[in-house]
Amino acid sequence: MRLLGTILDIILPVYCLSCGAKGVDLCAECLTECPAAERESAKWITPLYDYRHPKVKRAVWLLKYRGRRKLASIFAGALYGRILEELSDLSIMENFKDALLVPIPLSGKRYRERGFNQAELICRELVKLDREENLKLDSGILIKPKDTIHQAHIENRNARIKNIVGSFAVKNIERIKNRNIILIDDVTTTGATLAEARKIMKSYGARKIIAFTIAH
Repeated sequence: MRLLGTILDIILPVYCLSCGAKGVDLCAECLTECPAAERESAKWITPLYDYRHPKVKRAVWLLKYRGRRKLASIFAGALYGRILEELSDLSIMENFKDALLVPIPLSGKRYRERGFNQAELICRELVKLDREENLKLDSGILIKPKDTIHQAHIENRNARIKNIVGSFAVKNIERIKNRNIILIDDVTTTGATLAEARKIMKSYGARKIIAFTIAH
């Protein structure tokens, strides 16, 4: 896979959507210059960038639907600093330590179609940056046995909530009992997906759950 990626980079080089630098579709420097998320979200969810900004939206789309995996590293770099900031406060105020990274999962059908889970790719890059000093990844705890209509295709908030209800399940329940959890996803809109994931994990004994996304 890495060899194929190297060959494709040579034959079909990519360039930053903003500055034109060679090597990645949106470089770290240009990502930091994108507008921050301004729309209101739940206090426990922290989105970084405004999804309405064309370059942010395009970069997320390229990772999600074109498999531009280098973007997972770029996004993780942006997320990591914010996660550490949050942990520095929570570790003192709420004893939020030994956090477990949990990516929002795809259904089996959608995973087979796409070949990867973009949230899991971001989590793996976060663990590399952290060297497991603060974060540990467990991508097998939260699963999505129920395939649902893609949330982005549903405009009505109530319909989004109804669509996602009951779609998640927890494996190896003992691994989340009394654990602090950090959920990771690429985009949040209404927060219904994250809220449903949080609800099921809390019902099985997770201690405190927060979430981070690239955009809102």
